[in-house]
Amino acid sequence: MQWLLSLVYTGFLFASTFAYGLVIACAAILPYRYRAALARNWATVNLGALKFLCGLDYVVEGREHIPPGTHISMWRHSSAWETLAQAVIFPPQSWVLKREILWIPLIGWGTWAMRPIAIDRSAHAQAVNQVVAQGRERLDSGLWILVFPEGTRVGVGERRRYGISGALLATQTGRLLVPVAHDAGRYWGRRGLLKQRGTIRVVVGPPIDPAGRDPRAVNEEVKAWIDGKVAELGG
Repeated sequence: MQWLLSLVYTGFLFASTFAYGLVIACAAILPYRYRAALARNWATVNLGALKFLCGLDYVVEGREHIPPGTHISMWRHSSAWETLAQAVIFPPQSWVLKREILWIPLIGWGTWAMRPIAIDRSAHAQAVNQVVAQGRERLDSGLWILVFPEGTRVGVGERRRYGISGALLATQTGRLLVPVAHDAGRYWGRRGLLKQRGTIRVVVGPPIDPAGRDPRAVNEEVKAWIDGKVAELGG
């Protein structure tokens, strides 16, 4: 039965994402706050459907660690779940993502309207420079920046090297880095169809001030906190 419910939910997720992608793309002429509200509604609807159909809920610890202003969040990336959750848990964010996502009909058009930082992951130095330049502009315009530092989804128990772009952006702009750990991969695998019943735990860590520090040291501090907390959560 859980497999069937997971299949139904996956169909709903794809259909709603295509529909919202079209609506958000059409809303590109409107002020950004309207597009952000639509994206938040898309995430809220899908998280609600996930709970109703698959019995998969979530709790958030450490919301008080989300500071006022615009800063940079760095999330553990283990499933598609966190791409939904970030839109509900945090203020509006510009996502650092691979540019190929923008080539997907409807979904890519809607994603483009949300002002992401779309990078070519094979152009390493150029991609880092793009994140810093466009990230500074997005921060100044009132958006947070969302970085998945592993660069791709990782499985339960796996650890990967962190990219430097988020930490470099923080050190060059003086914005805080907010680490986010969770165990979503235990319930929703990075490539699996099955969504297990349970409650995902999300932990927002204390902001890290990068002022006057080497970005590599800042990056290692973020990695140590996220990896350590994920291990505690069993993810």
